[in-house]
Amino acid sequence: MARPFAHFVTITRHRHAVIRNCFRAGIFWQGLLHDLSKYSPAEFLPGAKYYQGNRSPNVGERIACGYSSAWLHHKGRNKHHYEYWTDYNMDIHRTVPVRMPLRYLKEMVCDRIAASKIYKKDAYTDASPLEYYLRGHDGRIMHDDTAALLEALLTLLRDRGEDVLFACLRAMKEPDYAIPEAFRSPTEHNN
Repeated sequence: MARPFAHFVTITRHRHAVIRNCFRAGIFWQGLLHDLSKYSPAEFLPGAKYYQGNRSPNVGERIACGYSSAWLHHKGRNKHHYEYWTDYNMDIHRTVPVRMPLRYLKEMVCDRIAASKIYKKDAYTDASPLEYYLRGHDGRIMHDDTAALLEALLTLLRDRGEDVLFACLRAMKEPDYAIPEAFRSPTEHNN
């Protein structure tokens, strides 16, 4: 009985952290709707069964089963995951990554910060989300534009902190898919 309760507490703490981040980023509605599918039986039951407390239960399910049914369910319903953004390319007859809309990329940044804080606890620094991203970068199937902007935003967090990052996210508007000039480092201004 302890695992389901601990899992519930963890996903709820994470969700509330993302909501706060989304409010700071100016995407209020997305924050309120963030990760509601984690409470569905398809995601909650495997999450509770494989709960560990220091990393995603999806990892435990992958180790035990060879795949994570909870993750497959989750990524297909939550547009803030780059894995959602793939489509069939008729020219090459393959599934390829497509560029995430900016609003979902913003939510992904908010999610990554919250997840790093939940799992790293007191060891969290503003560099943690970027370090996590860079550790798994080579194996990702993500659109090049999405990857570049995500890395730039996580680097901005590392170098200038949350207040600057969230101000930048609020300033970013479609159709622009770049960090606004006011938030770029001096070396980026010269490029």
